[in-house]
Amino acid sequence: MKPLKKTLQWLTGRYYENQVLAFLQQQGLTFVERNTRNRHGEIDLIMRDKSGWVFVEVRFRQNKQYGGAVMSVDAHKRKKLLATAKYWLAERQESFETTACRFDICAITDSQFEWIQNAFNDSEHVG
Repeated sequence: MKPLKKTLQWLTGRYYENQVLAFLQQQGLTFVERNTRNRHGEIDLIMRDKSGWVFVEVRFRQNKQYGGAVMSVDAHKRKKLLATAKYWLAERQESFETTACRFDICAITDSQFEWIQNAFNDSEHVG
């Protein structure tokens, strides 16, 4: 039964990533990569806007029982996202100091959608 649950979770996540991707493209962002992984973690979507890189975390929660989708991006998750983005940028000879970038959260709780631009930044420090 466990593999079925994992498959359903993956399909649900993919569905919402597709919805968010289409939404962000309608807002003028350009798609670069999806589900980018390195030794530090994973970034759901990497986009570009007029000013630079946009690293997007997509979160879905069926309800607010445990704080909703936005609240699920806690300090630990932010640290992992920052480290993953830092590594990704370094692979391109870029860094937080040399290129403009931001971290967005696209959160779906029940049927409510929130796009939080610049939800946190690299000053939260990655060691």
